[in-house]
Amino acid sequence: MDLGIALLVQAAMTMPFVVPRPPEIEPATWAAYGLTTLTVVPLVWRRRAPVAVLLAILATSTLYVLALEGPGQPLPYTGLVIVYTIAHLSSPGKRLATAGLMVVAVPVSVWLNTGSARELTFSLFVFGAAYVFGRLQDARQRAHLIEAERAAARERARIAREMHDILSHAVSLMIVQAEAGPVAVRAAPERAEAAFEAISETGREAMTQLRQMLGLLREGPEGAPPREPQPDVSGIPALVERVRAGGLLVEYTTEGGVRALPAATGASAYRIVQEALTNVVKHAGAHRADVRLAHADGVLGVTVTDDGRGSAPGPAGRGSGGHGLTGIRERAAAHGGTVTTGPGPGGRGFEVRVLLPVPSTAEVGR
Repeated sequence: MDLGIALLVQAAMTMPFVVPRPPEIEPATWAAYGLTTLTVVPLVWRRRAPVAVLLAILATSTLYVLALEGPGQPLPYTGLVIVYTIAHLSSPGKRLATAGLMVVAVPVSVWLNTGSARELTFSLFVFGAAYVFGRLQDARQRAHLIEAERAAARERARIAREMHDILSHAVSLMIVQAEAGPVAVRAAPERAEAAFEAISETGREAMTQLRQMLGLLREGPEGAPPREPQPDVSGIPALVERVRAGGLLVEYTTEGGVRALPAATGASAYRIVQEALTNVVKHAGAHRADVRLAHADGVLGVTVTDDGRGSAPGPAGRGSGGHGLTGIRERAAAHGGTVTTGPGPGGRGFEVRVLLPVPSTAEVGR
């Protein structure tokens, strides 16, 4: 890039040497052209040593004016490029020193050339514009960098939520089943077999979802594995069955006409139900939980209620901001939704109620 810019500047500065000159003016010489080229060459190193390049350009330009009678240039190309570069890439100290140097160098250059106020005003304007454009480019790149860092932070938070939901749910169910297994072996062997099958099924489901997620993280632009669909509300019945197999009585109901949901909304609804049921299994000490999805115009309501110990403080701060409820709130907020938590109906147990905005069917199909 730097070499290309130097060649472009050299082409611009060559034009006055190839355009025919009036007979009364001395013809351009190869010495003048060579010194012009020497003024351009330092631009190749403009980003590695911008201040040194500026000093070299000032020295060769001054030598050109004092020692040779060559064609003038319509614009100080090399000076504008290096001032822009310093304003864009250099530290505040170097930028301040450059500004001070140019305040002195520009009037001196004008005095050595025409000494007119018109040239002085124009020169100060174009150098000031080059400096401003350099600062604007620096601000633009910094803004892009900040946005990229924010996007990376959002992606890390999303991956953390997914990993937490998958692992927390699966491990919680497996622990409950494993703890119940020895008792069931002695009292009801057929129940023990069902418990071990539930552990196996839960583990396989968790591994499948983890492989899908890790596959998305590893995939590249070429030869990438196909993207697996994220779970959505159609997977909630199977989720309920797995939790029910762990010994918790779970009822699942839907209200309203089932509507098409955006993939992201459906995935969030599934994860919200998954995390709410995981909290019930881990912290509630409940015997029953109810999952209800209510489809209405422009909104999807997700409600999970249990008959457990309510919002009393637990290991994960149930009702007081543990990771599970934090993840639910983050998922809802990502869609512009709301989350309400508190005692269930009649003051018993605990209820998580989420409202997710849903675009119209026409918008979903776009």
